[in-house]
Amino acid sequence: MLASQTLLHTAVFALTVLQALASDTFIAAVYEHAVILPDATDEPVSPEDALALMNKNMDVLEEAIKEAAQQGAHIIVTPEDGIYGWRFTRETIYPYLEDIPDPAVNWIPCTDPTRFAPTPVQERLSCMARNNSIYVVANIGDKKLCNSSDLGCPSDGRYQYNTDVVFDPEGKLLARYHKYNLFRRETQFNYPKEPEAITFETPFGKFGIFTCFDILFHEPAVVLVSELQVDTVLFPTAWMNVLPFLTAVEFHSAWAMGMGVNLLSANTHNISLAMTGSGLFTPEGPAAYHYDSGTEEGRLLLAELSARPRLSPTYPPAVNWSLYATSIKKFPEEKDTFSGAVRRDIFTFSELRCKAGNYTVCQGDLCCHLVYRMLNKSKDEVYVLGAFDGLHGSLIKYHWQICTLLKCKSTDLSTCGQPVETAQTKFEMFSLSGTFDTNYVFPEVLYSGVQLAPGEFKVLRDGRLKSKHGTSQPLVTATLFGRLYEKDLPHPLRTSPYNITP
Repeated sequence: MLASQTLLHTAVFALTVLQALASDTFIAAVYEHAVILPDATDEPVSPEDALALMNKNMDVLEEAIKEAAQQGAHIIVTPEDGIYGWRFTRETIYPYLEDIPDPAVNWIPCTDPTRFAPTPVQERLSCMARNNSIYVVANIGDKKLCNSSDLGCPSDGRYQYNTDVVFDPEGKLLARYHKYNLFRRETQFNYPKEPEAITFETPFGKFGIFTCFDILFHEPAVVLVSELQVDTVLFPTAWMNVLPFLTAVEFHSAWAMGMGVNLLSANTHNISLAMTGSGLFTPEGPAAYHYDSGTEEGRLLLAELSARPRLSPTYPPAVNWSLYATSIKKFPEEKDTFSGAVRRDIFTFSELRCKAGNYTVCQGDLCCHLVYRMLNKSKDEVYVLGAFDGLHGSLIKYHWQICTLLKCKSTDLSTCGQPVETAQTKFEMFSLSGTFDTNYVFPEVLYSGVQLAPGEFKVLRDGRLKSKHGTSQPLVTATLFGRLYEKDLPHPLRTSPYNITP
């Protein structure tokens, strides 16, 4: 009986591979998960209690994985922190961690669970992949013991890493990635000593993987795409939405377009922490996305994507982001510019006083140009053109260049830059450009209600972000978000040679 089951599984797996090989596309899925959180505690729980909590979350994830597989998905991404949540200190997260081996060991936890035991979470994830013949991507915690022979060994004798794992359709551990850019609240984890650039080949393209905050930095995000030429990035995240430029669907869609790759983004769902927004994003725009700040429901998304988008006839052409803005005589620079804060960042703003016009606003080395015509300007709404060229962040400082057409919170100009979710004004046209000092620019258009604008704008080869036929919905912001990685300051928590979390 066991032999026949093995043969059946092998046949199903082979059929899955052949189906993928027969097409230039694949079906991808992401699941936005409303994580069941542990009770807050100052003391570690027992391993049994930790596993019970994780099994509750994996029960939910397993149903989503089954549904995705039944709908033909070849791969599914689940969120960062999706199995145990985030309410931890370094001590209290320890019962939730497992020792995750290097994938080179060629291990299928589902069929060989005792080889690196105890690893019940890896065993169950492996079986989810194997039983449904699907690639499964999940985020769990890795622990690695160390001693005094390692000068970087933490005082408690172990490294703890925020870790992504990938299991292939046979259940084999295919990839392991340790998050390199920890968010400032992740004090329960250590920084890896070196950044990891994790890639793997599938019948439907070359894949890379990183986690949440990583997307804002050169390593590993840019390395995977620009140097290692992955086709698709797997992206577990626990993203807290920050208007006006860093809501999950807004920035992740823009990043996929700016980098020219597929991005499979699975976010956690917790509306009290403004966590929502997942999607299947492509170089042409979102294939599917979800944003829900009103309920506590999870959501499964599926879409058919190009396996190798760079070979697609619809792949966007290369963009020179400063070509147009540096070739024209700049529009008269407004004399009544004013400063306004987007969180801690001080922008230079100019109010758009007329229903149509040409504007230029400059800050530092960046000049932003805007041509626009409003369709139905509301008397109760104010829009501005804004420029920012400088370091962002309080602890970790990294360089942004931003040109933005932005709705203010109210007619009081001091509110420009504060979070706004809704608008009433539509635009007949807009064209935004900037004198960027970088090739890494991400185009964002956000409509009222935190909705994207797929198919309604284009990026020209000369760097202009233009509406196609006006905006079908009221506009919150149109933004060109640039990153000058070479101007980032050294990471303050990696000043020692061993990158130890304090």
